[in-house]
Amino acid sequence: MSEPENKSSEWHFLVWLLIVAVIGLLAWMSIPNFSGERVSFPANICINELRQIDAAAQQFALEKGKTNGEAINFPNDLTPYMNLPKDGKIPPCPQGGVYSIKKVGETPTCSLGTNVNPPHALQ
Repeated sequence: MSEPENKSSEWHFLVWLLIVAVIGLLAWMSIPNFSGERVSFPANICINELRQIDAAAQQFALEKGKTNGEAINFPNDLTPYMNLPKDGKIPPCPQGGVYSIKKVGETPTCSLGTNVNPPHALQ
């Protein structure tokens, strides 16, 4: 009678080993995804803020009758055209960069620009 019990325990051990191997494989495959996401997430936030600044600059120019090359007083001229948090200020770059735009028709920039990877710049 001891023979069937041995086969049953061997079977349970193999199933347990297979489950542990699958979980280990899934964990191993997900580690690069998590670390890559942490690297690009701040850059994505910065780029989205640059897009909002660009859209606000275009709307400002349209409503005020400004043409390319005319000065923009950033951020004061653009804050009325942006969806801002409760404090009423443009959120800063998550990695400490500083946003700027000086003229209508100019692409807004982050001071980090292409000095970081991934770059904080509009394409």
